[in-house]
Amino acid sequence: MSAVNEVSTPGGPVRRLAGLLHRRPGLRLSALLAAPLLWLVVAYLGALGALLLSAFWTTNVFTGDIVKQFSTQNFHDLITGEVYRRIALRSIGVAALVTVIDAVIAFPMALCMAKLTSPRAQRWLVIAILTPLWASYLVKAYAWRVMLSGEGLVHWALEPLGMSGAGYGLTAVIITLAYLWLPFMILPIYAGLERLPNSLLDASADLGASTFRTFRAVIWPIAFPAVVAGSIFTFSLSLGDFISVKIVGGKSQLIGNVVYDNIGAANNLPFAAAVATVPVAVMVIYLVAVRRTGALENL
Repeated sequence: MSAVNEVSTPGGPVRRLAGLLHRRPGLRLSALLAAPLLWLVVAYLGALGALLLSAFWTTNVFTGDIVKQFSTQNFHDLITGEVYRRIALRSIGVAALVTVIDAVIAFPMALCMAKLTSPRAQRWLVIAILTPLWASYLVKAYAWRVMLSGEGLVHWALEPLGMSGAGYGLTAVIITLAYLWLPFMILPIYAGLERLPNSLLDASADLGASTFRTFRAVIWPIAFPAVVAGSIFTFSLSLGDFISVKIVGGKSQLIGNVVYDNIGAANNLPFAAAVATVPVAVMVIYLVAVRRTGALENL
């Protein structure tokens, strides 16, 4: 009974705490963000810290045991090894090409969804874009493996034209990754273009601007931050992917495969950790470059 009275009285601890949070919105915001920030620090930043730490260890070549002594040998092998430089550049090129392909395909689709269709059609189109995300990653990747095979649908469709399918290799990897991550490019661009007032397009047309001038001066400045947001998803997901390469890549090697092979077959966890820092470093550089453009501030 006394506890109830203590809570209900004006000077009770609950009321004092509520008053303190009401007077200090910064403290209230910090209390709300404390739990997710703690999870971010422990689960994400902690994992990255452990990854970076283990990258400076080595593996005993005779016993296979991890030697927990500071060494830069892994990074020396990574930098001086020509094969690893080629794989890193190839991985960045694949990720960049997937991002460009998705942007080229996604932009007209998102523009049509946002400005040329009715609100009811927009809802159905958004559902259609999201539907492939409900399917398993492996199901979609293996579906492309079947379609790109020598007797697959792609080869069957191109055979009357005297052409053949892409088969397995980097081209197949790019096609598969572009398909897998396309929704992650369409949805941000659609959300960005949906905020574009139709009055701006009408004003541009009334002033006699051409279609290209309207796109360059009106549509693109508003859509650019959304394209950047989508590119962060497609670029990062493509840069670290290794499953699609295993399924449709043939003998191709990307960064993800080097990490996977060193964890599994080679049993060299420290070197795998060193290789895994490459996409992390590339993404940090990419985010810094994007931030300097000011695109992230307009999201």
